[in-house]
Amino acid sequence: MKLYRTANGPLVVDDLGSFNLDSFDWTDLVNRDDLFAFLSGASSSREPIPELSTSDLLPPIGRQEVWAAGVTYRRSRNARMEESKSAGGGDFYDRVYTAERPELFFKSNSHRTVGHKQKIRIRQDSKWNVPEPELTLVVTSSGKIVGYTIGNDVSSRTIEGENPLYLPQAKVYDQSCALGPGIWVARDPLPPQTEIRLEILRGGREAFQGVTALSSMKRTPETLIDFLFRENSFPYGCFLMTGTGVVPPDDFTLRSSDEVRITIEPIGTLINYVL
Repeated sequence: MKLYRTANGPLVVDDLGSFNLDSFDWTDLVNRDDLFAFLSGASSSREPIPELSTSDLLPPIGRQEVWAAGVTYRRSRNARMEESKSAGGGDFYDRVYTAERPELFFKSNSHRTVGHKQKIRIRQDSKWNVPEPELTLVVTSSGKIVGYTIGNDVSSRTIEGENPLYLPQAKVYDQSCALGPGIWVARDPLPPQTEIRLEILRGGREAFQGVTALSSMKRTPETLIDFLFRENSFPYGCFLMTGTGVVPPDDFTLRSSDEVRITIEPIGTLINYVL
């Protein structure tokens, strides 16, 4: 089933229709370890699935933090090594890829995060900017994965390539994180063959497209969560982006008005426009 954060409160959509949970606080709701069971039994009646406008649909984040994992796909490792080799940091990413400990970093909080069909930003002090399509885990305060959403980890490869120590500036800034359109809540994990598709449209035409699968991810979601929760607490739960396996070629950079579409079924498609 799918769970959406709307202007009228949480909205649940399943095979039978939809129902609202407008009396529930979003953060408390998605921080439930029993989220799937609770939603399954929350209502015995259903309404037709409504048409949700851009103004109705909100980013699926409340008081949670968004964190991210890096270099979890070989394609990402290769791209990071290439962009930073002139700064002497290329070897770092190969070491991270093969190490037991993953790369984990803070990505965003709610006020920097945008939702479906909202605008993402590229840094004005960077000439090389890319989207990063990522399966994003919805995790409770106890460390349990209760759902999945789609994440766009917008990144400045110019700044990150100058020096790996500049990673926070390359990753963390206003409207550099997109989540949505909603949360897929299921009893079982997504299968390894689940695909992540990225399409970038420029002037209505395809400028880039690529696809990867969860089976190409070197680390498991459970391993990433285990390291994230070591010596760290998340009283409201958190989101964890799991890394990207789709990277545009080195001569590609995002431009204003580009449309970025990320599809992960059964979650849906997250669409954003570049400011």
